[in-house]
Amino acid sequence: MDGKNVSDRFPIRNGMKQGDALSPMLFNFALEYAIRRVQVKRDGLKLNGTHQLLAYADDVNILGGSIHILKEYAEALVAATREIGLEVSADKTKYMVMSRGQNAGRIQSVRIDNSIFEKVEEFKYLVLTLTN
Repeated sequence: MDGKNVSDRFPIRNGMKQGDALSPMLFNFALEYAIRRVQVKRDGLKLNGTHQLLAYADDVNILGGSIHILKEYAEALVAATREIGLEVSADKTKYMVMSRGQNAGRIQSVRIDNSIFEKVEEFKYLVLTLTN
């Protein structure tokens, strides 16, 4: 890519070896592309008026004002990552509802495609432990 010009497509015959110095950078490019595709500007919990997805390395947190909004964002992220060859790990994916409402504890798991995401009462993000 040169400014606004894009080169012709070319086949990729070999992947990168694990631990290659370019691996983290390419992963970040791919994940950022997927996150930008998901930047849903709908109703939902926003920090500083805009953020609905928080990402650091391979940790992504989706913020939503309801379980339905959260599920919608998660479905969009799963589809966007699948499109570029990344896979969301159902074993490592959890969700937590932080609400004062009485309906907060009703849904125990969320199904997206063939994956079931478990509900938790606390989770660790970076150095913080968030609890309901």
